[in-house]
Amino acid sequence: MSPELEELFDDANGDLAVGDLEQAVEKYSKCVELDPEFFDGWHALAMSLMKVGRISEAIGAGLKATTLKPNDLLAWTALSQMYVQDGQIAEAEDAKGKARILSLGGKIVREE
Repeated sequence: MSPELEELFDDANGDLAVGDLEQAVEKYSKCVELDPEFFDGWHALAMSLMKVGRISEAIGAGLKATTLKPNDLLAWTALSQMYVQDGQIAEAEDAKGKARILSLGGKIVREE
């Protein structure tokens, strides 16, 4: 991670910690612009977007996070919550099922 990205991500985490969610969303968005493969940035962006009620955008960011790390339990759990908030129950159940598999030690994608 570049020093610029690390500083921006830390700043966004600080904004999140003090409840400045819109500022956090803006900074997390910049993080993933700087590094589109930055899983932690996508996951944090998704969670922040969900907290400010921008559910469709949160789902998009959450899907990107699960694409980058398909065996991440928290990413699937968060995505399930986002789908529930959006009323997409079948999708929420699917994401919850993947989280359950991971919680039991299984894998969604075989790691080489």
